[in-house]
Amino acid sequence: MNTSAKSEPIISVSGLRGIVGESLDPLLAIKFTTAYVQLLDAEGPIVVTRDGRTTGPMLAQAICSGLASIGRDVIYGDVAATPTTGILVREHNAAGGIQISASHNPPPYNGIKLFDATGRVINAEAGEKVIAAYRDYQLQSVTWEHVGTVTNLEDTTSAHLASVLATVNAEAIRSKKFKVVLDSHHGAGSVLGQQLLEALDCEYQCLGAEPDGLFEHPPEPTEANLQDTAKKSVDFGADAVFCQDPDADRLAIIDGSGSYIGEEYTLAITLNHRLQQTPGDVVINCSSSRMSADICDANGSTLHLSAVGEANVTGKMSELNAVYGGEGNGGPIDPKVGYVRDSFVAMAQVLDAMAATGKSVAELKADIPSYEICKTKVAIDRDKVPSLYAKLQEKFSDAEHGTMDGLRLDWSDKWMLVRPSNTEPIVRAIAEATSMDEAKKLCDAAAEIAASL
Repeated sequence: MNTSAKSEPIISVSGLRGIVGESLDPLLAIKFTTAYVQLLDAEGPIVVTRDGRTTGPMLAQAICSGLASIGRDVIYGDVAATPTTGILVREHNAAGGIQISASHNPPPYNGIKLFDATGRVINAEAGEKVIAAYRDYQLQSVTWEHVGTVTNLEDTTSAHLASVLATVNAEAIRSKKFKVVLDSHHGAGSVLGQQLLEALDCEYQCLGAEPDGLFEHPPEPTEANLQDTAKKSVDFGADAVFCQDPDADRLAIIDGSGSYIGEEYTLAITLNHRLQQTPGDVVINCSSSRMSADICDANGSTLHLSAVGEANVTGKMSELNAVYGGEGNGGPIDPKVGYVRDSFVAMAQVLDAMAATGKSVAELKADIPSYEICKTKVAIDRDKVPSLYAKLQEKFSDAEHGTMDGLRLDWSDKWMLVRPSNTEPIVRAIAEATSMDEAKKLCDAAAEIAASL
């Protein structure tokens, strides 16, 4: 099956992304998704959803038709967040799920994320099989009497909303009558986000409420991209400002004064609140802030690190029966709701922490030891990466060395992770310390050694 795309999309073990009309088109989307579904042993329908991007409906129609052509029934949820998609897979006993989203990438992009029957993003082993099937593609179409059906879902949010509300003291939150600004950024988050705030009796203003993909600012929820949101929140007199990425699996927070507290604190605040109620095992990826380690120590809990990637975090969480987990990019994972990063979990549980303690967002942040993070990337050929690791271990012989995912160097008050990109001839270094100067020194050392090889 030939496609008209001019170049290859960026393919990873959890899905793909590309520029629509260049590296991603409907035929390629059909090829990739049917390659995945043809590998599934489980019978049952496939859930298909999308974020608000303008190219989503076109790709959704193609994917639904492709799945029907191989005999699979499709449950189409239209606009739904990434964590909602995982819940829909479980709710409808589906064999798997497909979400059409490019997350925080710019408007020309779209992408495909794959879910297994448990409602989780597929793991690396399954992803490698999908990539192999896509590369060696064979369409297994069925005859006319076995073509699948496409059913449109009327209600995509009730199960997810109920699960999130069950993790908090909703009555306590309602009694506070919080004022909240929600920036859904014309993505999938407004659908459930507004329902959640209404259920918690919040007075709210939703920016970018229409899920049409017409972004008013760059889609990644960084401080630089949220300046206008911060100003509007001060004018509104908000107690908290919740900023989602377009597929609503990440949440950045702005406090009542309009100060951006970032994505790392999203996990830190929700984790601290949960462990005060239910201590236990916690899993984060190895590039997330050590705030989680301090929080676990203070609450009699044990922190475990996984390789980078949501599927790696959730796999280890399931293995350990962890009480909580997540990634430091604004993505808490609460197994009581689902094994997917979830901005709605974050919203509800931050409000729950505020209601339980009587503290503001800024005060909740101040309760947690703070660190500074430096990130950099350096061009280097992949075959030189082992030499880079050896040189770094030699230079920093006083650190603990870990090679779970790249090279991680740990000290009592700082750490650095150096790992190669899967798609570019670069390494990324991320360092965290009690001061930016110290974190930057670590990143600079990695860059200097890489440049010398």
